[in-house]
Amino acid sequence: MSDTYASESDEPIEWVAAVTIVYLGPVAPHWEIRGDHGDTQLIDDFRARVNARLMLLPPHDPQFKRNRERVERDAERELIELFWDLGDDER
Repeated sequence: MSDTYASESDEPIEWVAAVTIVYLGPVAPHWEIRGDHGDTQLIDDFRARVNARLMLLPPHDPQFKRNRERVERDAERELIELFWDLGDDER
């Protein structure tokens, strides 16, 4: 989600919130979803959807790539700037 411009135009996207998803390691739960700024209700709703997709899924699982893409599309639809912290082995 490094792209800060809408795909159809050259206008910058005005993010309404920012979230960082952090990989905690091989022991479940694997993920922490941190709201950096923005509406807390929006972030809590997004956190619930992300947890549903990633809760027991480590980044080396083949399903992770698909679910990561879904999480990124969800964030983009909600105008949430998304950052991933996967530790040393960025994927």
